[in-house]
Amino acid sequence: MHDSVTVRMAAAADTIWELVSDIENTGRFSPETFAAEWLGGATEPAVGVTFRGHVNRNGWGLKYWTVCRIIACEPGREFAFTVLGPGGMSINTWRYVFEPVEGGTDVTESFQLHSNPALRMYWLLAGWARDKTNVEGMRETLNRIKAVVEKG
Repeated sequence: MHDSVTVRMAAAADTIWELVSDIENTGRFSPETFAAEWLGGATEPAVGVTFRGHVNRNGWGLKYWTVCRIIACEPGREFAFTVLGPGGMSINTWRYVFEPVEGGTDVTESFQLHSNPALRMYWLLAGWARDKTNVEGMRETLNRIKAVVEKG
């Protein structure tokens, strides 16, 4: 109930991290999440900060929003958030890890569906399709970020 994609970018980890961790940029890069805004008076990322993401699921018209909580926020190293469900239950964690390499940074985006009986059943029935969509979406997101950071 997890997968990841890594793309090498010819840019510094700190530069890429700044784009990714500013959730107001999400709509520029994600093929499904078309907008996001800070909640609770927040204006920048920090562990515990929440934001709302607006999603166009699978690009075919099912639009909804989710509340997310930042769980990792290390400039130039990692940015992660958990999508929250009913009662604040963690549903899915999205993570970006930045690994400096010669000439740039390897950026890995991953998701991990949390383990509970309902999510395990969903993954058994539809996981193969959703995993494919998530992998394609992560690759598209990272390539969109790459285009911006490498343009300068």
